Amino acid sequence: MSQIHPTAEIHSGAELGHDVVIGPYCVIGSKVRLGERCVLRNHVSIEGPCVIGPENEFFPFACIGQRTQDLKYDGEPTHLNIGERNCFREFVTVQRATAPGSVTTIGGFGNFLAYTHIAHDCTVGDHVIFSNNGTLAGHVEVGDYAIIGGLTAVHQFCRIGVHSITGGCSKIVQDVPPYMIADGNPAEVRSINKVGLERRGFSAEAIKHIRRCFRLIYRSDLNLKQALEELRELPSSPEMEAILAFAETSERGLIR
Repeated sequence: MSQIHPTAEIHSGAELGHDVVIGPYCVIGSKVRLGERCVLRNHVSIEGPCVIGPENEFFPFACIGQRTQDLKYDGEPTHLNIGERNCFREFVTVQRATAPGSVTTIGGFGNFLAYTHIAHDCTVGDHVIFSNNGTLAGHVEVGDYAIIGGLTAVHQFCRIGVHSITGGCSKIVQDVPPYMIADGNPAEVRSINKVGLERRGFSAEAIKHIRRCFRLIYRSDLNLKQALEELRELPSSPEMEAILAFAETSERGLIR
């Protein structure tokens, strides 16, 4: 049975899944599809068009699916899609996309701590962690299992690779490759995310390949083009291929 507090305001055009919990003073707008067993603690605001998967939890004053802050936006129908079993803590803001028909996308199993901000047209993967005040500008991509440190600010159109981590108070203005630690203002790649990789079950051999990539790109006298060429000559691994593919498709360039 769903539990809906009498002070909650739910638009007639909203669709609620089974067994949801809607706490006091929550507001759910038109064209919101809320998945089964979602929990809105209190004072949560959700606007549409927005599709939210099952078993998401929203803490007080989370503001989800509001119109983009992009000044180019002129009221066109844009979207937000959220996967399953995420936790959005207090005052988290997630905004819809800008261009007509475009989508801001968040995967599943993420943990978004207080005051996280995800701007228009971002794509966020699965199993991510955003520490307090982790902030994405528009069109940012965040890979699976990435961790955004507290008070990190990510410039628009940057990419954060899978299994990477940013240090607290970092300023990210270029792409962070997979498996790396980026820290500083402006950020630099400091090392590989060894502890995180071990916790995720990466083998010693896989970590060795990642470390080899790091040393060639960040600790050799080679420029990036030369380092990538040398990497292509080495015995391949899935991790090395992921780093190569990421670097070769970078538009803003890699953090150095």
